[in-house]
Amino acid sequence: MRVLITGATGGMGEAFVDTFAKYGAQLGLHYLKNKKKALKLPGTAFQADLLNSKERKNLIKSFLKKFGGIDVLINNAGAVYGYNHFLELKENDWEKTFDLNTKAPFYLSAEVFEHMKKQGGGKIINISSVNVKYGGSAKSMHYVASKAALESITKGFAKEGTKYNILVNTIRCGVIDTPMRTRVAGYNEKNFLDRVALVPLKRAGKPIDIAQMAYFLASDSGDFITSETFTVAGGD
Repeated sequence: MRVLITGATGGMGEAFVDTFAKYGAQLGLHYLKNKKKALKLPGTAFQADLLNSKERKNLIKSFLKKFGGIDVLINNAGAVYGYNHFLELKENDWEKTFDLNTKAPFYLSAEVFEHMKKQGGGKIINISSVNVKYGGSAKSMHYVASKAALESITKGFAKEGTKYNILVNTIRCGVIDTPMRTRVAGYNEKNFLDRVALVPLKRAGKPIDIAQMAYFLASDSGDFITSETFTVAGGD
């Protein structure tokens, strides 16, 4: 199984790497800045700025050159730019959030789609957020909207993919304990704990919870599943 994971050096990405490596997958590990960590992980590291169309294309080309094909694409890389009230949100932060969370997965999926057609199929897994159900907060609605758009893209690719055995699904992540929350300006530990308190299981999830669902979909167990959204959120 040849797998490309975007955002592989993040908290969620590392769990994907560890899980798929355990089952013997050949891994392409996309990273933006953390080369040192990427080189320590099991797999081949590929650097790319996903906000740059040329670098996105080169990422896929480099992966294909290395592995000769692609069986699974996990669109994991994501971020929120400008965690501010919508009355104060800068237009550039809106655009960058959508560029990374929606535009990049769209074009990466389109790039691999043609190759998956030629080889008789493949799988694309998009990583979304349970907050799509709620519309987000006044500070995060642009992030949540970008994930809602990603879920719509999943449906579109899945519909076309049925002709070629290309299966496309979404995982909606609940409140997951990752370092990402510490890198969002204006978001603090109290915000996190308040959100955790709303989870029916009364705890945050772990990255491995998402990684195991991704592997289920990527494995033979997911061979008759497409156009679905799977929520892994402790009942949220």
